Amino acid sequence: MASNFDLYVERHHTDSDKWHKYEDKEIIPLWVADSDFKSPPAVIEALQKRIAHGVFGYGYPSPELVEVFIQRMKLRYQWDVKPEWLVFLPGLVCGLNLCVRALTTPEQGTIAPHPIYPPFMKAARFANRNQISAPVKLQNKRWVLDLEATENQLSGTEKLLLLCNPQNPGGTIYRRHELAAQLDFAQRHNLIVCSDEIHCDLLLDEGLEHIPFASLSEDAAQRSVTLMSPSKTFNIAGLGASIAVIPNAALRHRFTEARAGIVPSVDILAYVAATAAYKGGDEWLAEQLTYLRGNRDLVMERINAIPGLKLMPVEATYLAWIDASGLAVSNPHAFFEQAGVGLSPGSDFGNPNFVRLNFGCQRALLEQALTRMANAVATLPALA
Repeated sequence: MASNFDLYVERHHTDSDKWHKYEDKEIIPLWVADSDFKSPPAVIEALQKRIAHGVFGYGYPSPELVEVFIQRMKLRYQWDVKPEWLVFLPGLVCGLNLCVRALTTPEQGTIAPHPIYPPFMKAARFANRNQISAPVKLQNKRWVLDLEATENQLSGTEKLLLLCNPQNPGGTIYRRHELAAQLDFAQRHNLIVCSDEIHCDLLLDEGLEHIPFASLSEDAAQRSVTLMSPSKTFNIAGLGASIAVIPNAALRHRFTEARAGIVPSVDILAYVAATAAYKGGDEWLAEQLTYLRGNRDLVMERINAIPGLKLMPVEATYLAWIDASGLAVSNPHAFFEQAGVGLSPGSDFGNPNFVRLNFGCQRALLEQALTRMANAVATLPALA
């Protein structure tokens, strides 16, 4: 099989959130994290077969899906997962919100990296929970958690630590010693850990490995909720299929009680797509990663050649966290949008001096966007 990731797939007028935002504007959408690639043939074929069946009633996770997920965790991450640990969800964001609501009381606080994927911050606000920002600092050209700075902010009421690995928006893959330090921090402060690992299959730096937080030790497993999904990996986010892995029975009970009557079950087609992706999508995934590495390298080269912009190496994801603080503009997101490139504003993640660029797209489109960005910056006065 050889997939054509250079193929342009028309997404205008397809009810695409990503493309509808700029429906009638000459703006290239490189913001929200879904890719423009067709999903694996195995997924498309499985969905077509199920649709031909013609009945779309309530569904449940099949034994086959449970089995392929457990096998995947064992083969890829040497993590032994049991079937009863799995809670299937119609998306990962609801998992973040359930963790905050189920695993803390109104008097208890949360801790989240900063900058971070916006739902981390929103989950605390929606639940009326206090949140401490754990700063993410630049260290050897990698965005890593500054646990020492976090320590100085603690009041003793914190109960939940929210983690993100690989890190969104910075693209860092945390090493084992870094995860061990996060576990030590959680142990010393008696914290439950919610680990968002949705980008775990999108590793761009060959030779690096994803290590699930819960796989570090039995203690890590018993204090953690791991959120995973095939959605980013296989571009099926719109179908809504995610998995919370919760080894601790008491935490799992609190989590499932909090969802009752509020968070619906997973759509039957999402189950079909997830099963097909995990069973038959890995050859497609390998080809996608090769293409994304080429896109990543192009973005690194072009962005760092633009005066006033800086991009650190992206180890994972298809997201580039671009430092625009060197530009003579007050709002880099609005500036590039006016230039015809729609990026995610850094303010949504906690730093308005940055923008996030999604390079999960056709390379020709990406080159066009990068050229627009370079041409726009060339019109600015040089900073002294």
